[in-house]
Amino acid sequence: MRIGLAQLNPTVGDLAGNLRRLLAAYHELVAAGAEFILTPELAVCGYPPRDLLLRPRFLHDVENATTELAAATGTVPLLVGTVLTNPWSTGRRAFNAAAFCHHGRVQQFAKKCLLPTYDVFDEDRYFEPGQAPSVIVHAGLRIGVTICEDIWANAAPGNHRLHTSDPVARLREEGIDLLVNLSASPWYAGKSALRENLVRETARTAAAPVVYCNAIGGNDELVFDGHSLVADACGEITTRLAAFAEDTQVVDLPSPPTAARTPPPAHGAPLADLHAALVLGLRDYAGKSGFTRTLVALSGGIDSALVAELAVAALGAENVIGVSLPSAISSGHSKDDARALAANLGIRFETIPIAGAVAATEASLAPLFTGRAPDVTEENLQARIRGVLMMALSNKFGALLLTTGNKSEVAVGYCTLYGDMCGGLAVISDVFKTDVYALCRWINREREIIPRNTIEKAPSAELRPGQVDQDSLPPYDVLDALLAGYIEEGLGRADLIARGYSETVVRDICRKVDLNEYKRKQAAPGLKTTPLAFGVGRRIPIVQKYVG
Repeated sequence: MRIGLAQLNPTVGDLAGNLRRLLAAYHELVAAGAEFILTPELAVCGYPPRDLLLRPRFLHDVENATTELAAATGTVPLLVGTVLTNPWSTGRRAFNAAAFCHHGRVQQFAKKCLLPTYDVFDEDRYFEPGQAPSVIVHAGLRIGVTICEDIWANAAPGNHRLHTSDPVARLREEGIDLLVNLSASPWYAGKSALRENLVRETARTAAAPVVYCNAIGGNDELVFDGHSLVADACGEITTRLAAFAEDTQVVDLPSPPTAARTPPPAHGAPLADLHAALVLGLRDYAGKSGFTRTLVALSGGIDSALVAELAVAALGAENVIGVSLPSAISSGHSKDDARALAANLGIRFETIPIAGAVAATEASLAPLFTGRAPDVTEENLQARIRGVLMMALSNKFGALLLTTGNKSEVAVGYCTLYGDMCGGLAVISDVFKTDVYALCRWINREREIIPRNTIEKAPSAELRPGQVDQDSLPPYDVLDALLAGYIEEGLGRADLIARGYSETVVRDICRKVDLNEYKRKQAAPGLKTTPLAFGVGRRIPIVQKYVG
């Protein structure tokens, strides 16, 4: 059988737009000789629809769109990800489903059995689980249908199982000739290799070839990388689709002994993948929200430089405005570095001095501050005045303001609420500072785009004379290792101290992380690039007293 994979980029809730995209891919693959066509999970409505699923009208409209899509099918069937209303009087209102569309109508539905409720997933809130995986009989073949999590039953490390049932094992017992998986599996660093190993193992467990079709694109904080796969019954990968791009391809099953097209590498270089994910996430967040232009406050520092480069890669230099907002404390090299970056990127560059606004604000507050020594309050005035000005530009020009805080700084609260945290998207809030440096060096691999001085100088918020980050933080290589252990691994203070870190440093950093939860709850959404990002996947109470 010739299987067509439609690796598509749906937009959540854009039923008409998604329908057009699905129909175009269907007709393209039929013309290319496909005999059975597969899409990603929830391709009709986009993933994740979240609380849209709690609206009865939404479910009705998605089902109507699925019916319209099915009406366009002919002799070549289409297996498409959609939702199905639960007809029973108990349980959740809908099923996460796949509709088998053939000869102008939906012939059969397959229901997702395993519903993830960890990290960014909360499917048990919306969906009723299917009781068993479905088998579709077509062209003399028994095709086992699974949806995303259905093949992740044994994917947890060690002996821990995420689920008590295993749809893949059950399909093997029933006997299948082929297993397909409709997926919307978000990317993070290392996920591609993990997923590929999973598909290999699924093929071996099922004793059948596996066709895995994953979504691509950015939806809110999630980035889907595509990278759809085909494995033979022995678990050897025979086909890989593009990463971070839409792709359609027809594959022959069983695969010929010598594939006509050599599969591309399993995954790209880590920094190239990280850059591609951030660019895709930013492009889709802006585009799907209706923005064509972006704003970046350029401090001359490495974080804003990286965000500006990503914005240019995502939307084009003509759609990026860089703004320097120097205060009386700003160094000459910071202003020069910001200007040099803008010239290297070819973006519009504006300067708005804020010394006068800072002085006027301090004068307004002086009567109330009499007798109190200057402290972080005055430092934060600079950041907050910058935030007001950048938000005014965003409003006036209809441009998306990008925040520039990295994961290291956001973790310890080294950012100003209603100041540099103002904006619509926190592009690098899940990228540690050490990775920011590595990514900037990678960007400069062929020519200097990020000014060398920006990379080499000591990082500083420049909110007081002579300030550098290491006045209040350990070196970033130490800080990032501690944060990865505390946030992503869930280690306690004693565990980190046992790894050889200074007890004083450990307790200080962990305290900073805990105290600044309130800031992160008010931050702009950020793009997920690590196994555990700040946002919907990490739900720590703001008010809590646990010290672990």
